[in-house]
Amino acid sequence: MGRGKVVLERIENKINRQATFSKRRNGLLKKGYELSVLCDAEVALIIFSSRGKLFEFGSTDVNKILERYRQHRYISQDKDIVQNETQQTIYEEMLRLKAKHESLQRSQRHFLGEDLGGLDVKELQKMEKQLDRTISQIRQRKMQLLSDRLEELQKKELELEEENRQLFSKLEEVQCFQPIQGTRDHSIIADNECMRGLHPLMNSLNNNQVHQESPLQTGYHQLLAQERATESRVGRSGPRTTAGWL
Repeated sequence: MGRGKVVLERIENKINRQATFSKRRNGLLKKGYELSVLCDAEVALIIFSSRGKLFEFGSTDVNKILERYRQHRYISQDKDIVQNETQQTIYEEMLRLKAKHESLQRSQRHFLGEDLGGLDVKELQKMEKQLDRTISQIRQRKMQLLSDRLEELQKKELELEEENRQLFSKLEEVQCFQPIQGTRDHSIIADNECMRGLHPLMNSLNNNQVHQESPLQTGYHQLLAQERATESRVGRSGPRTTAGWL
């Protein structure tokens, strides 16, 4: 017959309880010794009987093993504390970023003219100033881009004028110094007449370049005038609108 299952409960009979304690204590100490030898492990066993008697086993010094145990426990506790603090910091940072995100979304809706019912007069005035500064910066950037573009076009215009001047000069050379059939005197007379005919044309071109404004400059000045007129209208209408609203 097989062995029956042992019920784990307190043995009421003192003699049997003492005999079982001695038997199992020796078995436990033997197992600890075998574990330390076979597996090269540090083993420490501390047993107190019901009468308070101490029994111990250590593969090395029991006190050294206990000290190592204490250090390991403290380090583990410190790691747990640091980990908990890190998790708490991450959670707080997440809450802060979430609140900032919601605030930015709310501000965006306000700047788009939405959900303005909960704002008071001071908040609306603050938003108005921010929008004015933003519009001013946008206008300055736009004018800078237009000015750069105009400068680029003016450079191209000067290059084209110089190219036209060179071509016109070559054309003069071809027309005025082309050999003319006849005597040398007739050639000289023809050259002089040709040059006299071209002088008024050259003077007219030079006067037009000096006294006439280029279309690019005219367009730029018109654009500047429009921008200044717009700023003047905004500046005059702003205080009256605010005063009427307040």
